[in-house]
Amino acid sequence: MVAFFTEVDGRYLATELAVSAWAPTQVAGTSVCGLLARELETHSPGSAFIPARFTADLFRPVLNEPIALRSDVVRDGTRVRVVDASIVQRGEVRARASVMYLAVAQQPPGQVWQAVRQLPTPADKLDGPDGNPPLFKVGELDWTGDFAAGQNGERKSVWHNLPALVEGEPISPFQRAAFVGDATNLVCNWGTEGVGYINSDVTVTMSRLPEGAELGLFAQDHVAADGIAVATATLYDRRGPLGTCVVTGISNVRRQVDMVAFAENRWTDAESASIIVQ
Repeated sequence: MVAFFTEVDGRYLATELAVSAWAPTQVAGTSVCGLLARELETHSPGSAFIPARFTADLFRPVLNEPIALRSDVVRDGTRVRVVDASIVQRGEVRARASVMYLAVAQQPPGQVWQAVRQLPTPADKLDGPDGNPPLFKVGELDWTGDFAAGQNGERKSVWHNLPALVEGEPISPFQRAAFVGDATNLVCNWGTEGVGYINSDVTVTMSRLPEGAELGLFAQDHVAADGIAVATATLYDRRGPLGTCVVTGISNVRRQVDMVAFAENRWTDAESASIIVQ
């Protein structure tokens, strides 16, 4: 089975898929968010609740070394459950996350304003059992798997079918959303010279869980000044929008990532191309 991590004696080891584009000694933020979501999910109150808000703080590099996780329930009520989780390496917290579970309820009566969205989806489904390479839509062009198509200043969308997060188990909808949410840094901050911002956090809000294996991001906004960028994307599946993703990025000019060169050097087959990294 293709996977981002293997589990050995209660610790997690990154596979090649999970290694960061910024440095081979680090784990990609997408994979970090997926792993934190998996740990938070061990405290899920069940299908009567939705993980409506996931936030991860990525304040230290997560090293390409064995990863330990810890978590606890902060608040447990009839309508709200809040859980915290942390990644610990070398005796210090490297990244942390929280999730707010909200109870499913009846929709209030009446009509409320809704934004009109044009969310593109590929004509053909991505349904490979071990994931598929991501597809990109740039401006008005067709969907493509060619990273060269994204090395420009146009608005972008990305479409995913991810492999397993941890070897031996299927990726869950919540893990999928947390993982893809961190790719907001790519879809919103990818320009003519590659990606020059590394995101220090990510927040994913959802009114429902994604359905099926496919999940997309559509760039909504990008605001930047003095080396700090705030980017927002819509998270959606074939049914339609399900939430919003926001990242705060800091300039990383010394390690600017040329995504085309990275893809050519790193991804030599379709299986290993199924990750989007930071």
